[in-house]
Amino acid sequence: MLGIVVLLDAAAVVALVVQGRRDSMSAARAQALSVAETFAHAPGVAAALDSKDPTAVLQPRAEEIRQSTGVEYVVVAGDNGIRYTHRDIALIGKKIPGPYKEALEGDAVTRTVEASRGRSVASAVPVERRDGSVAGLVAVGIKVEAVNRLAYPSVPLTIGAGVTALALTTVGAALVSRRLSRQTRGLGPAEMTRMYEHHDAVLHAVREGVLIIGADHRLLLANDEARRLLDLPPDAEGRAVTDIGLASGTAELLASGQVATDELRPAGDRLLAVNLRPTEERGGQPGMVATLRDTTELRALTGRAETVRERLTLLYRAGALIGTTLDVTTTAQELADVAVPGFADGVTVDLADAVLRGGEPTPPTGDTLELRRTAVRSAADDHPLLPPGHVIGYRPTTAEGLGTGVGHTWIVSDLAASRPWRDTDPEQADRVLRYGYHSLLSVPLRARGVILGVANFWRGHHEDPFDLDDLSFAEELVARAAVSVDNARRYTREHEMAVTLQRSLLPRGLPEQNALDVAYRYLPAQAGVGGDWFDVIPLSGARVALVVGDVVGHGLHAAATMGRLRTTVLNFSTLDLAPDELLGHLDELVVRMDQDEESGGAAITGATCLYAIYDAVSGRCTVARAGHPGPALVLPDGTVSFPEIPAGLPLGIGGMPFEMTELDVPEGSRLVLYTDGLVERRDRDIDDGMELLRRSLADRDRTPEETCDDVLEAMLPSRPGDDVALLVARTRTLDPSRRVEWDVPPDPAAVAGIRKQAMRWLSDRGLDEEGFVTELILSELVTNAIRYGSEPITVRLLYDRALTCEVSDCSSTSPHLRYATTTDEGGRGLFLVAQFAERWGARYTDRGKVIWSEQTVGGPPPAGLL
Repeated sequence: MLGIVVLLDAAAVVALVVQGRRDSMSAARAQALSVAETFAHAPGVAAALDSKDPTAVLQPRAEEIRQSTGVEYVVVAGDNGIRYTHRDIALIGKKIPGPYKEALEGDAVTRTVEASRGRSVASAVPVERRDGSVAGLVAVGIKVEAVNRLAYPSVPLTIGAGVTALALTTVGAALVSRRLSRQTRGLGPAEMTRMYEHHDAVLHAVREGVLIIGADHRLLLANDEARRLLDLPPDAEGRAVTDIGLASGTAELLASGQVATDELRPAGDRLLAVNLRPTEERGGQPGMVATLRDTTELRALTGRAETVRERLTLLYRAGALIGTTLDVTTTAQELADVAVPGFADGVTVDLADAVLRGGEPTPPTGDTLELRRTAVRSAADDHPLLPPGHVIGYRPTTAEGLGTGVGHTWIVSDLAASRPWRDTDPEQADRVLRYGYHSLLSVPLRARGVILGVANFWRGHHEDPFDLDDLSFAEELVARAAVSVDNARRYTREHEMAVTLQRSLLPRGLPEQNALDVAYRYLPAQAGVGGDWFDVIPLSGARVALVVGDVVGHGLHAAATMGRLRTTVLNFSTLDLAPDELLGHLDELVVRMDQDEESGGAAITGATCLYAIYDAVSGRCTVARAGHPGPALVLPDGTVSFPEIPAGLPLGIGGMPFEMTELDVPEGSRLVLYTDGLVERRDRDIDDGMELLRRSLADRDRTPEETCDDVLEAMLPSRPGDDVALLVARTRTLDPSRRVEWDVPPDPAAVAGIRKQAMRWLSDRGLDEEGFVTELILSELVTNAIRYGSEPITVRLLYDRALTCEVSDCSSTSPHLRYATTTDEGGRGLFLVAQFAERWGARYTDRGKVIWSEQTVGGPPPAGLL
């Protein structure tokens, strides 16, 4: 033993000497690198390398650093490897040895090289200019001989320490021997043998299996109980635990070398609790001791506890995953997804059609309950279950059924032996049985005492059929899902009511007119209907009004408010008001509505509107808006612009007038009006939305219908968060040959001349049948303008879908229709106009007023002529 101690001590001394020399080398490498980096990064070094005479600037500095740091040499070289400095002046101008190429590539390098002054530890660091390029390098070296001299002084100290350690070890060995003698209490070999035999007898007599496993995972000892429990072969001892026929899980645990407490592992038909502890904790040899306890009787209880835990976890997941939306179909599918594969191999959910529409189911009129397959989920894709959409017939075992609170669960443990189930649909039953389903559990979805449908759970790959424990769990799971389905149903009903109301308040179709080719789209929001609306209103004089508005909020109140505002705009439009005047009147009305409804808590929280009038004669469009997004204008060449139109305040604020803007709109252009839901989204900035709208409108020459489709496809997700109204109108102009205008002198005698010109113009266009009525209307309107109006007086005829007669003057007085008495000499002119014309009216301009009338071309004669 003493010889071994001496050998180990000598090895330790040698190792310390070698380690000291290695530490000295490491210190030298670090010093060389530090000096090289400091010099390379010093101010002015890069500039000196780029100067005409680098040696003159750098040689003194290099020698100063070499002497102050004690290194062997400090060399500065250019990017070509030529020395500019060296302690030996004769070497200046020559290439340096060593790894300077790596340094010139930008990386610092430290290695042991054969330098001009012998083997040295050399560090090369690049000198970089301000732009990052390499101007040269700095190389610093320390001779290996100098490094070794640093390590020599520690050798005597190391040898002295080794001798001291040897002496201490010898003394320690003597002390250990004496201590061991005391621990064994002076027992000799015979006494120790008897003690071993006693321990061996106890080891094999205990009723727990004991295994001792060595550090190399070989079985060193197995008592009799362990051999019986594990059914070990006779020659198991000495073999690896993975090679003695144990189950893979048990063998891996025993060979893992990790502490284990009551780990359950199968062994044949037994379930063993395995405990593993290391043997070296008590001063023994490295290895593990394993104890085995037979827990077969606890296996059933453990399995049931695990099942309960899994079911509780599944219920927790169901609470988080079912009912994430207010959609009936989605909620039913979530129920099916949660139950597969943890509880069943297949799930189908069948609901009454009334539930899918948002209503409550009604009791069946016959013996069969007809439900519609709503959701299907199976562990495999090739399942035989009927897909969603099929109508499934159920035959309840009681007279009560759907729509009552009496529905009950039906459990079929053996489908093959269940005649009632097979008789319902023999062909489908055969397909289900051939696939392998063997057990069925049908649970009604009950909410508020009403049965909404049935959830069916199928088992095939699960060997165990459904039992009473499964029944309790399924009823709890379905009860939770039924509440979510009922909430979704009630939301669907309210949503459908609001959508129906809103669609009834929106235009059912587009009016007939020739000024614009119009297409529109309306998409309700995912969260519910909102207050977006639009309108296309034909006006007099080949003009059309385009309206888009938005009431803040969702639900019935927003839809009802939208209907009121739309009706108001329609009524105001009959007055032929300018856009700014119409919005002013609408704003006053909203203020009064808020004041009237403020006490009831249903005031309008905000509304916006854009009103535009397009004139097919002039090709101009006048626009005003109240807090609403401005229109987009797409010219015939595909250029898209967003005209600057004063925004104005939203409706209902009051106090500020609205401004009107007039736009030149070439024929074939497209006016695009929309609500904010098209361009605004929570996850997208409005500027990004406007740019996306610009790109979706640009370049292509498309019809309004195609434009609507392309814009919605590019701008909106499948289910928008806000409702959207989109109106696209392509402009047309009235052919100059279908319009004419004359100036009228303020002389009653000029009326006859105007009638003659009008008759000639009508005759040239094949409108002779309208001549008599037109002549009468012009006579009355022109005479009134001469008598009561002011100059200039103008007559204009427009032949569009109807024949329009317009007489304008600079007076702001408005004519009134009245009934003349039998003794009145006048007052019958406007009455005759109203009788002979399809409709008539007056509109005001910035220069006066226009009295107009419209006649249906080719229609029956007015009643006054019959």
